[in-house]
Amino acid sequence: MAIPSGSGTEVLKRGFFTVTGTTDTKILDGVANHIYTVLSISFCEVAGAAETFDLFLDPSAGGTDYEIISDQALAAHKTFIYNDRIVLSGTDELNFKAGGTCDIDIVISYIDQDWT
Repeated sequence: MAIPSGSGTEVLKRGFFTVTGTTDTKILDGVANHIYTVLSISFCEVAGAAETFDLFLDPSAGGTDYEIISDQALAAHKTFIYNDRIVLSGTDELNFKAGGTCDIDIVISYIDQDWT
């Protein structure tokens, strides 16, 4: 994506998910001509069983994953907060994957800069 030179919008957004299996879950699915700045992600285990999870980036949805968090422990009925900034551009994807069958609630807040 080229460096934006025109006008655009900047909106604070949020997403929420419940994950119960081990398949990849897109928690932020980028769109061309957008820049996303992730502010915070909350992971909450709600079923009473300890879990592990991964958080990873797939640049341009190209199929190559880059781990941000790997095998993070999430104790029963506990919450893990990730509040380091992550920047995604265009069609980048931010994905979550649980280590086993689970019940994890995820809330993400981010800034969406739209340059279309």
